[in-house]
Amino acid sequence: MSLTRRALQTMGIEADKIDQIIEMHSETVDALKAERDSAKDEAKRFKADSERLADVESELADYKAKADKPDAFKEKYENIKKEYESYKGEVTAKETKEAKSKAYKRMLREIGISEKRLDSVMKVADLDSIELEEDGSIKDVDKLKDTTKNEWSDFIVSQGLAGANTPTPPTNTGGSKMTKEQIMEIKDAEARQQAMLENPEAFGI
Repeated sequence: MSLTRRALQTMGIEADKIDQIIEMHSETVDALKAERDSAKDEAKRFKADSERLADVESELADYKAKADKPDAFKEKYENIKKEYESYKGEVTAKETKEAKSKAYKRMLREIGISEKRLDSVMKVADLDSIELEEDGSIKDVDKLKDTTKNEWSDFIVSQGLAGANTPTPPTNTGGSKMTKEQIMEIKDAEARQQAMLENPEAFGI
């Protein structure tokens, strides 16, 4: 049975008492509604906190699982950096080799190596042993010129004169090949040059 004014009158309660009872009842109902609404808000916050806690626990689990592994982004960065450094090294090595080749060929012309023999000499040249100055010139070039003149004296021509009459290399009959070390140990310059021409593969040609 609802607590209404008519119901109270039926119970024989005086009018002024009815007003007090209705007022008290209304306050009680309002208080209960407020508690109900508050409980709903708390329930919503609790649900939100529970969901957030679940997310945090999931993140924590992922972190723990990856704690002993390299960070994915860092690993990707390191790989890209290695690729770049490798590419940069290859480019630098290529540029350095080209610079050494140009400088060495220029030196060969300066000491009078025949133009017809330049390519032959360049094929067996040890460019790795050459050092360049900052301006691109060969370090200790005078010393290298003397050594090269001795090694390739038969290929040197004087200005205005024909080149030296160098012997025609004998046909390779398929005999045993010589290594680069064996060839470079030959003391006689002409014999060493001949061996170089006969064994180009020993110099990676």
